[in-house]
Amino acid sequence: MRTTLYGSVSTASMVVHWLLIELEIEHDLVLLDFEKREHKSAEYLALNPAGVVPTLMIDGQVLTEAPAIALYLADRHPEAALLPALGDPARGVAYRWMFWCANTVQPAYRAWFYPHEAAGEANAEATREMARQRLEAAWQQLAEHLQAQGPYVLGEAPSVVDFMLVMLMRWSRNMPTPTDNLPVLKIYAQRMKARPSFAETCRREGITDWL
Repeated sequence: MRTTLYGSVSTASMVVHWLLIELEIEHDLVLLDFEKREHKSAEYLALNPAGVVPTLMIDGQVLTEAPAIALYLADRHPEAALLPALGDPARGVAYRWMFWCANTVQPAYRAWFYPHEAAGEANAEATREMARQRLEAAWQQLAEHLQAQGPYVLGEAPSVVDFMLVMLMRWSRNMPTPTDNLPVLKIYAQRMKARPSFAETCRREGITDWL
C-alpha cells in the first residue's frame, strides 16, 4: 500500500514531510487547500475526523498528530538513529521534549494565530499577547537547554525532536520576536536547515522563506 501524506504548506504536516524525505520513504503528498476548506470535506473527515493536518497513511493504517507520527517514523527506521533505544534514559528526554512541543508550544501558537477561538473577538488582543509571552518564554527555555547540553536537544547527535522543534521555530518568523533573535537558536536552526532533506521539503512545498 502506497504511503500518502495529507498536509498543507507551512502547517504541522511539514515535519512529517521532512522526515519522509530524510528517511527516504517513498510517498505521495496531497496538499489540501485550506481556503477551499478541503480539510473539512467529507472525504477527508472520513480519514481524520478532526479535520486537521497532518494525516499519514502508512503500513495499512491511518495516523494523525504530528508528534506521534514523527515518533512512529523514527521507531520504524531505527537505522537512522533518530531516537535513543528503548530503555535508554535519553529516550525519556526525547519524549519529554516532544510532549513539550505538543502541550506547550503548539497550543500557544494556536492562540497566537487564532486568538478569537479561546475567548472571543473582544479578547483577541489580550489572548495574542499572552500567547506571545508564553512562546517567548518557551523558546528561551529551549535556548538555555541547548546552551547547556547542545548542540542538539539530546546532545551531540540530531534526533526526531530537532526536526519537530525547528519546524515550530519557523512559525515564529513573522512574530514580534522570532526565534532567530536568540543566537543559540539561530545557529541551531541553521544546522538543521543545512540538511539536504530540508531544502528538498521546501522545494516540494514551494516554500521560499526562512531557508
